[in-house]
Amino acid sequence: MARIAFHLRIKEGQREAYREEHEDVPEALESAYLDSEAGIETYSVFEKGGHVFGFLEVEDPAVIKEAMAESEAQAAWNEVMDPILVEEDDQWMDEVYRMV
Repeated sequence: MARIAFHLRIKEGQREAYREEHEDVPEALESAYLDSEAGIETYSVFEKGGHVFGFLEVEDPAVIKEAMAESEAQAAWNEVMDPILVEEDDQWMDEVYRMV
């Protein structure tokens, strides 16, 4: 099981909008991830002070990253998030420590 994470930043004044949108994440988006055959075990999103941290445990990181980059459901979600999130060149983080 691979562990991957991403970091995003919320635009100034958009924190409540970000949280409100996540009260009802589209089923199509969740289905795109679950049906991707990435083998998602865990997918959590955390936020504090305008910083968003996403954590996933998946069998195949390349598959979930592809689904996030190319699915129609993700494209629709990106349209919702575009006015809320700061555009990032690379959101993926490197794991630097793990206590097992």
